[in-house]
Amino acid sequence: QLQLVQSGGGLVQPGGSLRLSCTASGFTFDHYTIGWFRQAPGKERVGVACISSVDDSVYYADPVKGRFIISRDNAKNTVHLQMNSLKIEDTGVYSCAATQKTTALVGTASVLAVCGLGLVGSWGQGTQVTVSS
Repeated sequence: QLQLVQSGGGLVQPGGSLRLSCTASGFTFDHYTIGWFRQAPGKERVGVACISSVDDSVYYADPVKGRFIISRDNAKNTVHLQMNSLKIEDTGVYSCAATQKTTALVGTASVLAVCGLGLVGSWGQGTQVTVSS
């Protein structure tokens, strides 16, 4: 059974840093594109960072470029999201997501599909990140 378990999150002051982790089980991890989505209060869930399964192609939403870093450790079935220089507007529920690669969904195409179009197969449980002074 495919499962994504998240850790990290919490309360941090503006300018601070947090790291989120997503550990997978029940599937062949390196066959999946993994992404992080954020749902701010009263807003739709959007993709903020994604990383592909094949060539580590990455996608970052414009608001987080230069501040967030997504990385994966296939040996540990884990993806991390390092969030630096956090802003109040980064507050929200963060969820990791997994989508299996296909012939068409590899590399850059996969991260655009997952983060840009929300093409997600499975979700983690979500974790709250609050940036506040």
